[in-house]
Amino acid sequence: MAELKIIARIETDFPEKFGIPRQSGLVEELQGTVVFEPDFRSPEAVRGLEGFSHLWLLWQFEGTERERWSATVKPPRLGGNTHMGVFATRSPFRPNPIGLSCVRLEEVRFTDRGPELRVFGADLRSGTPILDIKPYLPYTDCHPEASGGFAEPLAAYELTVDCPAEYLARLPEEKRPALLKVLAQDPRPAYHRDPARRYGFSFAGFEVRFTVDGTRLTVTDIAEKS
Repeated sequence: MAELKIIARIETDFPEKFGIPRQSGLVEELQGTVVFEPDFRSPEAVRGLEGFSHLWLLWQFEGTERERWSATVKPPRLGGNTHMGVFATRSPFRPNPIGLSCVRLEEVRFTDRGPELRVFGADLRSGTPILDIKPYLPYTDCHPEASGGFAEPLAAYELTVDCPAEYLARLPEEKRPALLKVLAQDPRPAYHRDPARRYGFSFAGFEVRFTVDGTRLTVTDIAEKS
């Protein structure tokens, strides 16, 4: 088997895993930039890509490698206590640490770092290795009749977000809608239910802190990271 090559890395507003949406497309406002590795910075390699509205990113999970794989995992959205088959989930703990994300392509631009892809809706930590990029084909990749299995009843789950205006104003205006939608997706582990517990994650150079009581999330601080 040929060795997989890292062809690019993505830059996003998430330097850490905590806070990242559980799937791509859940927060369309999230911006990212795919930057190719030096060996793959040929403009010829992206010729024709600008004609597609969406892309598939195949990427590598990091920090999830295990000596032995498990046939079952515990999906967070099911409370972290229910076992499902690993191939019925998108868990990072897989025989091969490969992820798949569908993103919207906003722009193909050419810089001193070679071609770059500006995308929206990615569910990736900044620096994630990209193994391949493929165009999304609406006439084969879209199946309106598809069913979502055990995940479908959970698709509409959201929290009500209470973020004081004084905190939100500290963020650049273009980052605010994305943050509010990220918070509404409930970044906590699904088995956490302590209303007194304070959570925090890094986003776009800021530290965001919050609590959750029932279905209401309250932002307690947004502070620029030093």
